[in-house]
Amino acid sequence: MKLLRMATALIAAAVFGQAVAADEIVIGQVAPLSGVLADTGKDMVLGVKVYFDMVNDRGGVHGKHIRHVVKDDGYKVDETVRLTREAIDKDNVLALIGFAGTGNVGELLKQKVLEQANIALVAPYTGAEGLRAPFNPYIFHIRAGYADEAEGIVNQLVLLNMKRIAVMYQDDPFGRAGLDGVKAAMQKRGLEVVATGTYEKNTDNVGEAVKNIAKVSPQAVVMISVNKSTAAFSKQIRQATAISQLVNISVVNPKEIVRLIGADAARGIGIAQVMPYPYSQTLAIVKEYQQAMKKYAPKADLSYTSFEEFVGAKVLVEGLKRSGSAPTREKVIQALETLNAYDVGGFTVNFSPTNRIGSRFVEITVIGKDGRLLR
Repeated sequence: MKLLRMATALIAAAVFGQAVAADEIVIGQVAPLSGVLADTGKDMVLGVKVYFDMVNDRGGVHGKHIRHVVKDDGYKVDETVRLTREAIDKDNVLALIGFAGTGNVGELLKQKVLEQANIALVAPYTGAEGLRAPFNPYIFHIRAGYADEAEGIVNQLVLLNMKRIAVMYQDDPFGRAGLDGVKAAMQKRGLEVVATGTYEKNTDNVGEAVKNIAKVSPQAVVMISVNKSTAAFSKQIRQATAISQLVNISVVNPKEIVRLIGADAARGIGIAQVMPYPYSQTLAIVKEYQQAMKKYAPKADLSYTSFEEFVGAKVLVEGLKRSGSAPTREKVIQALETLNAYDVGGFTVNFSPTNRIGSRFVEITVIGKDGRLLR
């Protein structure tokens, strides 16, 4: 009978896509492993992989091994859609995790890719409000939104008596979402953004942005940008005018910025964070992350990005556990909804049938003189 059930499961899976073994759970991840966001994408995949490796070594979920299917979209919207459909239709994934890009994820919603498959996407690497409101039942966010980050950044700058604030942003849904967040935080305090500058996605052509912002000599610039463009703008704006403070939202990798422009040029850049500090074992989840990285990726550096997706993988696995020994895509969604005040180890995620925003945690860090990130 057991052999008959296994054969039936394999035949059924093959009808709808790639055969899935009866003793495995397939999870899909589409991430930018090439292009301007490659370093971020690799860390995203690493965090998920390390957690899944740890779970598999402990016997899997209800005795089933997790198979992690990874596809490279190069941070290109069309590729994100194509590869997500491929993961759903051909790889027969049970759930999705850790995609990057506001426009990329937004296109999945526009084309109803998640809705049509009735599948959960956990821990996307974006904080755009347009992916959070109106309510979408298929995306489970574990990070604070860009509006939350913008509020934290502007609050910190104003406390330091920096009220002449400009914004440099990527000219796409991601950048515009961040800009809207900064404007809202400024208006709340009776202030206005003094200047803006944009650059084209997938480039670091920031010359015009530097020119537009430098001519008003702001006290601070909030950057809504990715690694290469952030590095290029930071170096050029400091050469063009005196800036008291540069600060970016959480999507950048400080290590990559330091590599691109050097520790001296990167020193003092502030970066908002939506996860606890991953470099000190003050929380149980950080200790668990560091131990897992040491065992499964001993040559890799610790980072906020891999830590965030490690947390996302833990959240998803808890949902898999709660969905029972015969999980379906619908059961996974229903199980994730029960993670109300779920403590992953000093960091709490809150989901419910009417809430998909798991956290609003934000704090500001700064790149120090030796290139290390300081709290």
